[in-house]
Amino acid sequence: MISLLPDYIYILFFFFLGIVFVASAFAVSWFLRPRDPSVAKNSPYECGEIIKGDSRGQFNVRYYLYALIFVIFDVEILFTMPWAVVFRQLGMVAYLEMVVFILILALGLFYAWKKGALQWQ
Repeated sequence: MISLLPDYIYILFFFFLGIVFVASAFAVSWFLRPRDPSVAKNSPYECGEIIKGDSRGQFNVRYYLYALIFVIFDVEILFTMPWAVVFRQLGMVAYLEMVVFILILALGLFYAWKKGALQWQ
């Protein structure tokens, strides 16, 4: 028990150092904040553009379709890369499973292409 005490002292030191770091960041930001904000300082800043209308605007559904297709193929790479690393050790069954997986994704891509989901208008 006594031999572990120096290890715990290091942990406690870094724990308190983290608390001091966060507290000092809050204190510095409190001292540097604007004291008397004007109307111009309180207005939202949107890339130099004057805000027009409500923030709840409607978006075209094609943006979401592109995002979904991107996520699908991103997940495909997520599953394909580890499989490719250990390809030689897995054997023929794993190869056929990956072929089926890629064919299902290709079928989905073909379906999205035929429905016109990939056309930007």
